[in-house]
Amino acid sequence: MTYRKSRTAPQSAPQPKQVAIIGAGLAGVVCARTLVQAGHRVTLFERSQGVGGRMATRNTPFGSFDHGAQYFTARDARFVRALQTVPGLCKPWSANSVRVLDAHGQIAAAGVPARETHWVPTPNMNTLPSHWAQPLLEQHQIELLTRVTHLDRDPLNRQQWQLHTEGQGGAQHVFCGFDAVLLAIPSEPARLLLETTPLADPLAQQIDRVDAAPCWTLMLAFPQAMQPGLFALGPQWNAARSTHHRIAWLARESSKPGRSAVERWTVQASAEWSKEHFQDNAERVQAKLLKAFTEVTGIRAEPAFVDSKRWLYAQTIEPLGQPYLWDAKTGLGVCGDWCLGRRVENAFISGLELALAVA
Repeated sequence: MTYRKSRTAPQSAPQPKQVAIIGAGLAGVVCARTLVQAGHRVTLFERSQGVGGRMATRNTPFGSFDHGAQYFTARDARFVRALQTVPGLCKPWSANSVRVLDAHGQIAAAGVPARETHWVPTPNMNTLPSHWAQPLLEQHQIELLTRVTHLDRDPLNRQQWQLHTEGQGGAQHVFCGFDAVLLAIPSEPARLLLETTPLADPLAQQIDRVDAAPCWTLMLAFPQAMQPGLFALGPQWNAARSTHHRIAWLARESSKPGRSAVERWTVQASAEWSKEHFQDNAERVQAKLLKAFTEVTGIRAEPAFVDSKRWLYAQTIEPLGQPYLWDAKTGLGVCGDWCLGRRVENAFISGLELALAVA
């Protein structure tokens, strides 16, 4: 909508919009908060039971695992200022010196101190998006366990949108009266959802060039390492990138600030191996990655806890190349880390800039 300044009367303030945001990862939460602060009414839809997306945490009797994003850096001044609003919540991680391992687990390159701080929220990665989403939850502006299945124009007002959703137990519901619908979900689900309405074809076509890879993640706990007389298991480093054909990243969760002292490891498979074993069942994947973990770290103890997670769209291979897409004429937009890359900060910037464009 275009507002023109009158020569005889002061310019009227823009009317608040009713905005639906699909996806409560960091991009969606930041987008929602920014629009609310600008005076708009927002409803955030999330298919899972909590917010945060890949800034996820798996809680277990042995401690937590950051089984999605492992840490983040802060380069953009706007992201730095946003983090300053939550003093003490994020702390530097000693993994600033990340080892590089060869295929046999030997150090190929000693850790070189990182040029920028590796930050982790405390007590877990999910704390940051959850903290920022709390005001939205308190105002009942987030619909959890609600999957949006398709979009179409509101029959009572053809300039607005309605969302068809599926909830727990297959319950279906229609939410209507939205002036804008913003998708803050991975590129492929965003493209498929946009294709449910022909009005979004131009946006869907632009997203089609984006490419993302899956990632299998393994979580291991070794509480026996805390027994009297036993030294810490395995290597003396806390994080490493690996060239082993199965493993791309390893991190000792217990080395992160504010975490439980129980020896815990998060292992992320390589993109190539994850693609090759995309359809494997969890037990088969766990066995193969555990074998590779033993080869890389030398830890041969039997873990007391083993779990895994398959991320369908974990790593952006080919990004969109711009912070967001927004079609003011139709009221449709998309954002997410995949617009710019794969970093946590990319998600923040994308969600913020889309909100500013809409507001």
